[in-house]
Amino acid sequence: MSDDPIRLVMVGRILRRRWRLLAALAVVGALVGYGASVVFPPRYTASASVLLPGQWEERELLTQAEIATSSAVVDRAAASLDWKDVSGGDLRDRVSAKATDGNIIKISGTAGSPERAQRLSDRVAKEFVAFSARIAGGNSDSEAATGPEELRQKVVETNRRISDLADAADPGRTVESVQARTSLEKLRTSLEEAMKKLDEADPASNTAGMVVMGPAPRPTGEAPPTRTQLIVAGALLSFLLAVVGHLAAARMNRRARTEPEIAAALGSTLLGTVDVPAERAARRPTGQGPWARLRRFLGLDTRWDVPAPQASGDEAGRRIRYRRVCARLRTRLPAPRRLLVVVPDGDETARRAAGQLVTEAKSDPLLRVVDVPVDRPMVPDRDTESGALVVLSAGSWTTGELAGLAEACAEARHEVVGIVVAGTVRVRPSRSADQPAENATPALAVRGHATGGPE
Repeated sequence: MSDDPIRLVMVGRILRRRWRLLAALAVVGALVGYGASVVFPPRYTASASVLLPGQWEERELLTQAEIATSSAVVDRAAASLDWKDVSGGDLRDRVSAKATDGNIIKISGTAGSPERAQRLSDRVAKEFVAFSARIAGGNSDSEAATGPEELRQKVVETNRRISDLADAADPGRTVESVQARTSLEKLRTSLEEAMKKLDEADPASNTAGMVVMGPAPRPTGEAPPTRTQLIVAGALLSFLLAVVGHLAAARMNRRARTEPEIAAALGSTLLGTVDVPAERAARRPTGQGPWARLRRFLGLDTRWDVPAPQASGDEAGRRIRYRRVCARLRTRLPAPRRLLVVVPDGDETARRAAGQLVTEAKSDPLLRVVDVPVDRPMVPDRDTESGALVVLSAGSWTTGELAGLAEACAEARHEVVGIVVAGTVRVRPSRSADQPAENATPALAVRGHATGGPE
């Protein structure tokens, strides 16, 4: 796993180098969202409001909202609507209620058409009002229901009796008569206040006054998620998943990026690093099948996580690097001999660096370039060459692939005498006419392809 932190420059590199793939995945996600909108038909939501007069506490309003969505109310609404394709259980999932400011219960119903949504919310609101009225007045024939009315009659009779007693008392001629009349008036006032509080606290008076505030307005738009929302969400989700997938792949990348990692995987010494001018048109797979053309179109045949080439000096400075590598190579050889320059197959940067290295070596030592596939590495057996020089680019191969390459050299009895790491650089377009071309194939570079591999 790579320990490099994920930076915004990596996201920008993904957007710049894989924009076709991201656009294609976004289109696929949009098609999936469209398919989901077809599988799940559009829904419409209408809302009806029920006013609860009187004084209500917050917990009482929440209780009324729960009653509005209870099975007792919704099942009666389903029976009244008599929809063949919808049962009471289905309607309970489509009906909701909440308490709003001003003692109002807002009942919402969701259906497959605006007309059905309007009918559903209106019917549930009516059934809620009727059910609340039945709860308040359902025991009207019992003694509990007639109790408050009988109490009012008794209070009226008591007030009449108090008036009679006040009239029969001595009309204020003695202190005792005045006290008696005062006590009777206080008793009358207390009874009137008690009856007033009883009327205000009677739940039957509140529930009996519930009223539906007009029919629910017919919805003009779909309830979320709409088809447009599903399409946009599918495209956006696919785009984000693609970016996150690229970042996760870069995080889990096991390719050897640093020079110590490469030297440890190959078990040899690093002789140096060389620069290769970056080409605008890099070599791509030559497959002509539909999948190969699709990969080229989407940019899957080129790596996105390779940093942009750094600026380089002139050609003379780059050639000095090659000469220094050749000088270090000569010091490691006990005597002049022929060496194999092993280049991983598909590493175009390393192949070009190997060709330039052969040119700068000038037959001392004599070098021969061979391309070795990393999936099944096979190095030519030791013949006139006695030793191998591995040339590769950083961040292109895993440590396991490099270890397999070193094992293939050992099986062919070639000692890995050194490693050269090649990197691409950006050069100035101007170049004098007398300088040799960088891509010229050296006369001593004999390319050979090896197939097969160790079993």
